[in-house]
Amino acid sequence: MFRTKVVLADDHTMLLDALKNLLEPEFDVVGTFSDGHALVEGAPLLKPNVIVLDIGMPTMNGLTAGERLKRSLPGVKLIYLTMNQDPDIAAEAIRLGANGYLLKTSAGAELVQTIRQVVRGATYITPLMTQDVVGSFITHFKTLKNTSHLTLRQREVLQLLAEGRSMKEAAFILNVSPRTVAFHKYTMMEHLRIKSSAELIQFALNTQLVAA
Repeated sequence: MFRTKVVLADDHTMLLDALKNLLEPEFDVVGTFSDGHALVEGAPLLKPNVIVLDIGMPTMNGLTAGERLKRSLPGVKLIYLTMNQDPDIAAEAIRLGANGYLLKTSAGAELVQTIRQVVRGATYITPLMTQDVVGSFITHFKTLKNTSHLTLRQREVLQLLAEGRSMKEAAFILNVSPRTVAFHKYTMMEHLRIKSSAELIQFALNTQLVAA
């Protein structure tokens, strides 16, 4: 009998263990990851049907990780399980290809039911915030459109700068020149109409474009 293969990603080990115990009676948990980069690199090798991931994760936030995973695993279903109740973030997650959005305050049974539904092709948003998310799509569409125009490379640069790395350190990690990092940084500032480095990092943290 076919069992849905699930990958879990969260930076809290105790939560990963609890989720694994919750899901294993019905699904095959084939892997767990505690940061975004490891998830993006390791998940495709496991060929999961569903990935349950958080938004705020070290090294790469869940939105960027999910966007990359959708490219390497086009058929995978993404379910965000997060403490983030911002309807703009939920709307952005769905726009980028998420199939489900739950809060960590949701009941465990809701996650099980969500996995069942997304495997069948449905999209599920917890009733705790559905109305706000629908409103967010309408009232904040222009803002979402602007922030989503950041490229993956720009988000990588933003993540490293938010972690306190210098432009030289970011360049070394990304294997590019410091001039390239500077180009991405100042292109983002111009695009977002931001005037200082501190304001850029604060914007990134406030909008969850990077992990805190």
